[in-house]
Amino acid sequence: MRIHRTDLPGVLLLEPRVFRDDRGFFYEAFNAELFARHAADGLPTRFVQDNHSRSVERVLRGLHYQLRQPQGKLVTCVRGTIFDVAVDIRVGSPDFGRWTATTLDGDDPRYLWIPPGFAHGFCVLSPVADVTYKCTAPYAAGDDRGVLWSDERIGVPWPIREPLLSPKDLQYEGLDPARADLPRYGE
Repeated sequence: MRIHRTDLPGVLLLEPRVFRDDRGFFYEAFNAELFARHAADGLPTRFVQDNHSRSVERVLRGLHYQLRQPQGKLVTCVRGTIFDVAVDIRVGSPDFGRWTATTLDGDDPRYLWIPPGFAHGFCVLSPVADVTYKCTAPYAAGDDRGVLWSDERIGVPWPIREPLLSPKDLQYEGLDPARADLPRYGE
């Protein structure tokens, strides 16, 4: 596995070793020992929940986070193509409000590691996309939070027009350091 740092400290792009032939491909999707060897790079050594979402073209999910039970997420697209985004929302962080993004595609296996304290979102660029992600903390409905996907202070250039959004994602507020429901840097 190759690990690449992104332009946002803490967010990593992982490329597994893929074995391809005329039949298709094979790769090791997760190996706990390998992650343990890379803990110094910022990779977690323990995941507690796996999630799988299926979305149609133009769906935009995000930007989501949990406050009291922050989740680190190891995200990949196993079918289709997505534009995947991580935003540093930790008040007091030197990178507060900065974002990074990558395209994840089921035919080119890669992962984006998004640490706790960051918001996560993605939009679907293909007719359908299946996204899986491992989480370092369980989902807690009462702790579910978000930042408005189109906040101009963040300025993510989403590559779709007229996204399909959930009612929940439409009602989130913008990223304001005065918000009481944002994580604090160093806590």
